[in-house]
Amino acid sequence: MTVYKTIIIGTGPGGLTSAIYLARANLSPLVIEGPEPGGQLTTTTEVENFPGFPDGIMGPELMANMRQQAERFGAEFRSGWVNSVDLSKRPFTLNVEGIGELKAESIIVSTGASAKYLGIPGERDNVGRGVSTCATCDGFFFRGKKIIVVGGGDSAMEEANFLTRFASEVVLVNRRTELRASKIMQDRARANEKISWNLNRTPVEVVADDNGVKGLKVLNNETGQEEVIEASGIFIAIGHTPNTKFLGGQITTDETGYILVQPGTTLTNIPGVFACGDVQDSRYRQAISAAGSGCMAALDCERYLEEVEAHVHA
Repeated sequence: MTVYKTIIIGTGPGGLTSAIYLARANLSPLVIEGPEPGGQLTTTTEVENFPGFPDGIMGPELMANMRQQAERFGAEFRSGWVNSVDLSKRPFTLNVEGIGELKAESIIVSTGASAKYLGIPGERDNVGRGVSTCATCDGFFFRGKKIIVVGGGDSAMEEANFLTRFASEVVLVNRRTELRASKIMQDRARANEKISWNLNRTPVEVVADDNGVKGLKVLNNETGQEEVIEASGIFIAIGHTPNTKFLGGQITTDETGYILVQPGTTLTNIPGVFACGDVQDSRYRQAISAAGSGCMAALDCERYLEEVEAHVHA
């Protein structure tokens, strides 16, 4: 059985940047592409904040470019779903649905975090057509328009505040009367005159036509009546889930599942296993920061493999 020098799990900006660097270093990485090749960026229509593209670039195109770049230097790509990994002995073993068992001297985990959705009709169909899970990515497209933010935590307050830079009005919808957000975040949002509040409303359906989102149908929990809040955009801000289940608790994570790395590095608690991108970043979650950490993971990994090699020959 082939033992790969490195296997990279995930093909978002972090994983693909790692692949470019490792392939250029002649380490022939194998990249495992999951069911969502290109990660969250493939659900974003236009990316305007990635340096080097003054006119913007479509998310799927940016990811296709990164992939081609990695392939040009010799990275190998295979499609499959990593069910489990055994990190207890070297080489590490990966169980991949559709491929079988794979072995590697080092692993880069770049499986990202999935935005949580409400699971209501019209929501998924309109992602990129007025429904978004990323204010910093898509807020700009709603200049002068009325938009809705759904959520009651800190990230919802933060997104609502941020979106007032662009929107004419931001309506905050939450299914309960109380908010989970910290007092300081709530106060900041309440002090913003562009934010209006629609609390104790449960989202029922995203209302849209051929041109995109028209509003959000909600159930008024006080009256039991359904009503439609008109808006051009709906931002879902109910959190993210890092894709770390397959690691089976072998890698140290925080209480929400984000991988903990040694500060300033991509090193996990297991030597030879590195993490980059949103799977270890609950704070920034940007394509460019993911790509930056992908570069770090590749360099950390390269150094690790050199040290292992030196140790073997010592």
